[in-house]
Amino acid sequence: MATRRIVFFIPYLLLVTGILAGRGQSFAAENSSLSVQCGDMETWDYGMGMCMPMAMAGMPMKMIMFHGNSFFMETLEEKPRGRDAFSVPDMFMLDVGSSVGDRHYFNLDFMGTAELWTVPNNGTPEFLQIGENQSNGIPFLDAQHPHSSPVMGLTLSDTISLSAQDHVKFSFAPRGESTDGPIAFMHRPTGMVNPDAPLGHHIGQDVGHISSTVLAGLIRLANTTLELSTFNGTEPSPLSVDLPMGTPNSYATRLTQQFTAHDFAMISGAYVKSPEPSEPSLDHVWRYSVSVYDDRELANGWMLSNALIWGLINGYDNAAALNSFAEEFWLHRDAHSVWGRLEELQRTPNELQIPGFGDADTGRWVTAATMGYTQKMSSWGAAEISLGGSVTKDFLPGDFQSAYSGNPVSGKIFVQVGGSQMWNL
Repeated sequence: MATRRIVFFIPYLLLVTGILAGRGQSFAAENSSLSVQCGDMETWDYGMGMCMPMAMAGMPMKMIMFHGNSFFMETLEEKPRGRDAFSVPDMFMLDVGSSVGDRHYFNLDFMGTAELWTVPNNGTPEFLQIGENQSNGIPFLDAQHPHSSPVMGLTLSDTISLSAQDHVKFSFAPRGESTDGPIAFMHRPTGMVNPDAPLGHHIGQDVGHISSTVLAGLIRLANTTLELSTFNGTEPSPLSVDLPMGTPNSYATRLTQQFTAHDFAMISGAYVKSPEPSEPSLDHVWRYSVSVYDDRELANGWMLSNALIWGLINGYDNAAALNSFAEEFWLHRDAHSVWGRLEELQRTPNELQIPGFGDADTGRWVTAATMGYTQKMSSWGAAEISLGGSVTKDFLPGDFQSAYSGNPVSGKIFVQVGGSQMWNL
């Protein structure tokens, strides 16, 4: 099975490396800082984690941009609860845009993935991870589900310039991001070096990055950005190749404040109607988040990026409230990257299918500490191939340890292929 998956993914690997082999900034350079200095006809997009074009009077422009990131990864976990498996978590983005007149910039953003075909049927192994159901109706357990393939997002937007940086933006997405949660893990610098989705993915953090029928608006004035959206709250099936539309029945808002060139914070809240199609009795949930981001240049050319995240969800998995905390960092210079993630979150016995509890829908605190290292091996223009690995140690409450035979350890080794490239037409 692993061999067939590798063979299937070779054309995609060749496509990524071939497209990105042109001139342009490297993947690491393009995404090395939260305070990237955008050009005169660009503005920083917090949600996407990159500079995006803006229209200017008398300067028409057309643009195509491609960005991709894939991990060819082998996971090794302690038994008996763990398993070993090969998996390829991946994503790619294609943006096509054009200015219209002096103030409007229209952009079509496609975000795709092949995870439905490159991830094992029972998910990518990850202790304590839960969310969604397998094709046989059994929940993914100790595994990250594949993301909706091949369409993870499809968004049409109009960015209207008010001044050099101030702007309003309106967007429609059959599938896209609701305006809540932190920056999605695959877009933030501290997350894109780590092949694992955060354990707090579904606990008030970035599950909203795949929402249906999203109508959104944004206004940025100086260092303050306010976003609002309405969307259909039912989460798409990760195993269906489709793009269903639904009546907007949920809403979210997010406020972003840039304090300095190196520091900003986000706070968000969302009301989500009927989020789980497999749980018709679940009427709605509330999601909340606060996140803080920072980057610094250290001695001898080292750069440090950091993200601190809190998420809260009410009514999910029959629990009154579940909390999640995450601390991520990425320390890098030239070809060397040291990165990590420390998570503290609540899991219920029912979520982890641990029997023998009278209060099985009450969350218990679990901890996961990950350290990783990535070494860039080769590059072609804007594309890079790196070799990396990580070790995760989980710390469980005493009444969970019997199910996991203590506090388990897992490891991953991977080849990472990534890059981004922009063409002005």
